[in-house]
Amino acid sequence: MEYEHVLTDDPAPHVRRVTLNRPEKRNAMHAPLRADILAALREADADPDVRVTIVRGAGKCFSAGYDLTPGISAEHKGRNGQGPGAFQRDVVDGWTGIWDLAKPVVAQVHGHCLAGGSELATGCDLVYVAEDALIGYPAVRFGVPDMQYHAWLLGMRKAMELVLTGDSMTGLEAVESGFANRAFPAASLDEDVLAMAERVAQIPPDVLQLNKRTVHRAMEHMGLRGALRAGTEACALATHTEGFRAFMAAAGEGGLTRALSARDGAFGDGRTATG
Repeated sequence: MEYEHVLTDDPAPHVRRVTLNRPEKRNAMHAPLRADILAALREADADPDVRVTIVRGAGKCFSAGYDLTPGISAEHKGRNGQGPGAFQRDVVDGWTGIWDLAKPVVAQVHGHCLAGGSELATGCDLVYVAEDALIGYPAVRFGVPDMQYHAWLLGMRKAMELVLTGDSMTGLEAVESGFANRAFPAASLDEDVLAMAERVAQIPPDVLQLNKRTVHRAMEHMGLRGALRAGTEACALATHTEGFRAFMAAAGEGGLTRALSARDGAFGDGRTATG
């Protein structure tokens, strides 16, 4: 099957690879891209020759987050309708739906992995990152995360720091903090992640699928999925705050690039980073 916004290939026996293909937009998430990602993953899950799937991004980064271009986010129409919190519920249902796939999904992260990009990575079963990748949620500087994975993966203190600053972790820090499994040099990331996927694919697929399920079931018994869904209400509420509305108005009136630069200027990162 061909997709408009993702590419698929089979780089090794029993391994499918799905590549986000909006490099001109730094693979910013909009509804059609999210739909293509999930459809391609479901197609791989149904293919009897596939045992594991890799998700990566084309161009300079994995994903810069959700597409905040005025008018783009307003086009969202998901299975949760268009009432308050519909977008947030659809996002959480989509990314946690990757957990419900029978076969393991691996995130291959390079460059920026921000906001919605980090949510996609979180939805994957294994996460391998470039050492110099930058993973974070700068959108907390004007709103609340759609998918609040932070405390679960990072622990209370690190989670609190990241959601109160919007700062990013390097790939090495992401491994140390528990967000990612391993970090590899950016130059060899493709080969290193493929080698890990091939290692996973050596396990008999029926056993592999059961073992994936045991970990997710354990996390769900501890309340992970329920906590993520509960968090969508806080995110929806945040869209009515003065700070959120001021940012979106600035993005519409003065342009998104200027609004992002104003958001990040005091922090010296994002579009305002030097060096």
